[in-house]
Amino acid sequence: MYSLKNDILQIGIKPKGAELCNITSVKNNREFLWQANPEFWGSHAPNLFPIIGCMKDDSYIYNSKLYHMPKHGFARHNDNFVVKNQSDSSITFSLSSNDDLYELYPFLFEFEITYTLSENILTINHTVTNRDRKTMYFSLGGHPAFNCPLTKDEDYTDYFLDFEHQENSESYLLNMENGLLTNETKPVFAEGHKINLRPDLFNADALIFKDLKSRVVSLTHKTKGKVLTVNFRGFKQLGIWAKPNAPYVCIEPWLGIADNEFTDQKIENKEGVLSLKSGAIFEASYSIEIEKSLLS
Repeated sequence: MYSLKNDILQIGIKPKGAELCNITSVKNNREFLWQANPEFWGSHAPNLFPIIGCMKDDSYIYNSKLYHMPKHGFARHNDNFVVKNQSDSSITFSLSSNDDLYELYPFLFEFEITYTLSENILTINHTVTNRDRKTMYFSLGGHPAFNCPLTKDEDYTDYFLDFEHQENSESYLLNMENGLLTNETKPVFAEGHKINLRPDLFNADALIFKDLKSRVVSLTHKTKGKVLTVNFRGFKQLGIWAKPNAPYVCIEPWLGIADNEFTDQKIENKEGVLSLKSGAIFEASYSIEIEKSLLS
């Protein structure tokens, strides 16, 4: 495992998938990131690339050829990430296309994830470089899961997600049989800017937002205040998810989204997909800020 540490926080990253696995207070050893209890969900914070969610029949079409692609892409379980740069406050992991990946994804690329720790803020930056002679199509996103409740004397329902703006956006529903996005929506906001957490909130899978006004959301205790804040200004979509009755919540910045039920499966037509010209570089970052009052 790799780590970054300052006087306030220590973070850990697993080499497999370059996955964040700890956000821990140095002074009181409080852990903010979900610790991958397999009874509920055996991951911490997977990195999603080159797609988000499910594709129809786990496949897509490019240049009239059918390709297989697992849910959330191939990066999150990949053993081929290498450390490209490291300093006292930052570490960069890189994954490049190879023969095996080319069978799944016919583009030459480099995908980099950089973790930078500054006081009580962790920034996760994503860089995609198109090393091919043709335009590449991709999505990317984060899937960090946070402990909730934070202490044993609290309940899940003591918490809510507090968005920076009043919202009238509704969550898009998934088809529970195939994981594909429908055109149906449901309201989830309370008081216009809050989503109250409750054990059955995710019985119909993730909350999926395409058109939020907010780009900042805080995990907040109803009486004790903020725990942490996710700033996702570089991302267009957002997912909120947990296994039903599980003691965590995922706040997922996305650039991309699951296939719609009515997809033609052509990757260039996929909703939310990004395109990158030959030789071009794309970057997007989000940050996690831990409340300082919880770190002493």
